[in-house]
Amino acid sequence: MTTPNVSTGEAVIVLLVVLGIMSLGVIGFGLSPQVPVLLAMGVVTAWAMLRGFPWSAVNAGIKEGIDKGIVPIFIFILIGAMISTWIAAGTIPTLMVIGFKLINIQWFLPSVFIVCTLVGTAVGSAFTVTSTVGIAFFGMGVTMNLNPALVAGAIISGGVFGDKLSPLSETNNLASAVVDTDLFAHIKHIMWSTVPAGLITLGLFTVLGHGDSGTSLAKINQTVAVLNANFSVSALSLLPIVLVFVCAGFKMPAIPTMLLNIFVSAGLILFENPKITMTKLTAIINSGFVSKTGNNSVDTLLSRGGIVSMMSMVALIVVTLSLGGLLVKFGLINKVMTPVAKHLNSDGKLILAGVLTCIGVNVFVGEQFLSIILPGRAFRKAFNDGGLAGQALGRVLEDGGTVINYLVPWGVGGVFLATTLGVPTVDYLPFTFFSLLCPVISVISGFVGFGISHVGQTSSADTKSAVQAAQTN
Repeated sequence: MTTPNVSTGEAVIVLLVVLGIMSLGVIGFGLSPQVPVLLAMGVVTAWAMLRGFPWSAVNAGIKEGIDKGIVPIFIFILIGAMISTWIAAGTIPTLMVIGFKLINIQWFLPSVFIVCTLVGTAVGSAFTVTSTVGIAFFGMGVTMNLNPALVAGAIISGGVFGDKLSPLSETNNLASAVVDTDLFAHIKHIMWSTVPAGLITLGLFTVLGHGDSGTSLAKINQTVAVLNANFSVSALSLLPIVLVFVCAGFKMPAIPTMLLNIFVSAGLILFENPKITMTKLTAIINSGFVSKTGNNSVDTLLSRGGIVSMMSMVALIVVTLSLGGLLVKFGLINKVMTPVAKHLNSDGKLILAGVLTCIGVNVFVGEQFLSIILPGRAFRKAFNDGGLAGQALGRVLEDGGTVINYLVPWGVGGVFLATTLGVPTVDYLPFTFFSLLCPVISVISGFVGFGISHVGQTSSADTKSAVQAAQTN
């Protein structure tokens, strides 16, 4: 059966309808993103059937889309279990107590940004940073009467910045593979945009976070007393977070690291509370930890986690990847991206188009990996023909793809962070300065010409070195 030919104009119309459905549902009506995305998927499926695509193509698109999300789905399930066991084992309460003692209240936000950057660099995952030390910092910020969205912005900005600096980052490895360049050469090149964005972000949080912000030391002391009285606050409770750094040092993959961490945390719970039953322990892992301290703010903050808490996230990943798989299978995204890539005749235009395309894929598909893969395939030839090296395209994929996914209300990253911290994506978005600055700096560098790697630069240097070596010999 002949595959229907879809025009560029038709593809644009379908994509705009998809965007309209999702943005109106999530932003306009404040709905959970699963239903608007599912509705958009239904509309695309109906359009495909009317246009003559066979049902086998619909099935194949859904399967191919979901296949890319199997590993992330499992990782998110493990994160849910890890959050609940870290709370029950006293790890997150201990981090909060230590944080209150060590971090200067007047410089809380920049301190949070720096610490989350360091942890993110060590573990290579903004998701892990937010769901572990991020929860502890968020609790501290709420206790200090700071704007929850502002605190969330500092946590997320630091986690994403650290992710971009880390060789353990999945997106760094994916982007370097897509553009066929060395991982460390890729990380070195994205420094041209990430480091300035990080420094500006640090400056902004220093200005916004300076002052006591109405902080009540009595409230902080009360919170610390509640944590000490109801949780195992001790050096031993920090073992799980130490284990994360050890596993990162040995470059252990995320899944075995999390499985080991959950096992160790469960052992700590049994050690600290020998009377706990296996039924209760498995309930904590499955359904989450329920705090019963009698302090409403502490109970609200620390009643979270568990496998079940991630099921809404899993549902979103499934429907989002299914929608993305259909858009790719029917050629809708390529129909829009490819013609654009062919008519770009300068470094600045290429980089601008690449960044906007990555952002567009994030908005339409909501999946971080696809925002790297699809534009990477579409623009690779255009960048090469324009004389730009693979590192230049890799930086575009990171600045427009990776960091932006956390700002899309129906995106996998956006929903995960909103669920984990309890702050809507549209609320923390204005304060996630790092993610907002990266694409801007990347585009400016393209037009100004700083930090842009061109084809032949590396090979020319290598040739010169070889000639000098030959002359020496």
